[in-house]
Amino acid sequence: MSFKFERLTVLVVEDTVPMRKLICSVLETLGVGTIHTAEEGQEGYIKFCKENPDIVVTDWHMIPVSGLDLVKKIRTDKKSPNKTVPIVMMTGYSAMPRVSKARDEGTTEFLVKPFSANDLAKRIAYVINKPRDFIQADDFFGPDRRRRVMDNYKGPLKRGTD
Repeated sequence: MSFKFERLTVLVVEDTVPMRKLICSVLETLGVGTIHTAEEGQEGYIKFCKENPDIVVTDWHMIPVSGLDLVKKIRTDKKSPNKTVPIVMMTGYSAMPRVSKARDEGTTEFLVKPFSANDLAKRIAYVINKPRDFIQADDFFGPDRRRRVMDNYKGPLKRGTD
């Protein structure tokens, strides 16, 4: 990868110390300029509001406040400084219902553990180079869940631009 990440500020929210250190080490190796850390979702939200990072990387399963709860709070809380911040959700579970749940709560990218440094770099590069539009609906606020336009789509048209 030939991306330059030195201007980025990333918040890493991970409850397991070795994994948090590994993620930070990967981010440092990639050249990320500023890295903030938190041990769970509540501390993560406080740091998010204080530091206003460019990207949030969070684990799903944390106690007492999960990464999924953190995503919800970032996307919906009136005090959130950046409701459209890219959020990379990490988990050891890759089942489609879990991916869908994270997506439906407003996660931008999904990363399954264990992952390589290249996997993390790709997710970060993707959210920088291909930012997704945000959708505001009665029951959803988050990145557009559709990644591509299918010319041969035959189902109902739901986009305002359809």
